[in-house]
Amino acid sequence: MLEAAGFPAILTTSAGIAFSMGRPDYCRAGDPRKLSRAMMLERVAEIVTAVDIPVSADLEAGYGDTPSEVAQTIRMAIDAGVVGGNLEDLAGATTELFPVEVAADRIRAAREAANAAELPFVINARTDAFLAGVNNPLEESIRRCNRYREAGADCVFVPGVADAATIGSLVREIDAPVSLVMGLLPDSLDLAQLTELGVRRVSVGGSLARMALAALGRAAEELKSRGTFGYAREQMSTEELNLLFGGS
Repeated sequence: MLEAAGFPAILTTSAGIAFSMGRPDYCRAGDPRKLSRAMMLERVAEIVTAVDIPVSADLEAGYGDTPSEVAQTIRMAIDAGVVGGNLEDLAGATTELFPVEVAADRIRAAREAANAAELPFVINARTDAFLAGVNNPLEESIRRCNRYREAGADCVFVPGVADAATIGSLVREIDAPVSLVMGLLPDSLDLAQLTELGVRRVSVGGSLARMALAALGRAAEELKSRGTFGYAREQMSTEELNLLFGGS
């Protein structure tokens, strides 16, 4: 559907994929509900096969703490057909960040694995300093993003930022293209404003999945509480969906 809307490339969302499989986003290691690397990349490969535009993947924290595990994730992502991926610096499903040099080593290993494949692969290094409750998250984000760029990241990603002043500081102080996530709040800055501030890449995270699930929730509530079918006025036709999904 995003391809049909005219987008030249798309990025998967780990949250949306987890929700589509009836599982929560972010589970601690050992939780049986947690999507494995193989399960996530299997779904990502299905998305790659379904479209004719480039697909980048949300690779979370690389599905492993060590640089070698992250490198293997990159190799598997390339095998799945993606052209790039996000890598977080959150240590698993905790709110602790990897030490900056450990995180940089993980980015470096990802870069080396991508280069070895001799295919273009965009590494989007994400820091969760604003979400992890660190002291002075702006300063920490700038420090980490510049270090990740030195380690081989093509661009950097700083979620949890929505005000123009902070965004401007990030763009000025980080020596790399800056990516942000929007769609978490309905009154966030629009694309024109973000472009003017110097932002080079915008993600909507899992907001499209959450919006679709919200519509399902409203329909379920209408059915259960009122026994009416007004939700059906907003549905797409079978013919439209068949055309989108390659039918005749």
